[in-house]
Amino acid sequence: MKKKKHWYDYLWIWAILYFALGFFNILFAWFGMIDFLLPLGIAIFGGNKFFCNHLCGRGQLFSKLGGDLKCSRNKPTPRWMSSKWFRYGFLIFFLTMFGNMVFQTYLVGAGASSLREAIKLFWTFRVPWGWTYTAGTVADWVAQFSFGFYSLMLTSLLLGLIVMVLYKPRTWCTFCPMGTMTQGICKLKNNEKK
Repeated sequence: MKKKKHWYDYLWIWAILYFALGFFNILFAWFGMIDFLLPLGIAIFGGNKFFCNHLCGRGQLFSKLGGDLKCSRNKPTPRWMSSKWFRYGFLIFFLTMFGNMVFQTYLVGAGASSLREAIKLFWTFRVPWGWTYTAGTVADWVAQFSFGFYSLMLTSLLLGLIVMVLYKPRTWCTFCPMGTMTQGICKLKNNEKK
């Protein structure tokens, strides 16, 4: 018997749309905050990982590409990728990069630094995307956050695609920083109830 489809089974389209819109106008990067705030909110108030299990468009995209379209070698995920030290180490690294991005945004907002219209892939490689933003459209700090946040989202997508091809389709989910954070929140919430 075929599983009944829900509206949220099509959120993989949201993942594609997000990256496509940001490619043409960097200010769309702000929509990615939904993928940051919603999972945390659901974990804090609901005490569960409903977002990860049902609403994560990126996870669905990896399932579509890796499973349905057979773009994955479907090899077992290495144990170290799902180990506690790797997941929390990656979370700390990711939060450090996020904190640096917020700090750069602050510097631009405070006038101590000028707007850098570039996407950084893997936190290292600058890709100038001058066509995605017209200077003066919004405050420079708003644009700076957009460039930084889109860089973060695109880098994590590329990492997810790489491990999707090499291993199982949703290998990214084993060490996704949001998944690690929401899992930690859920454990704390469930311990409070006992």
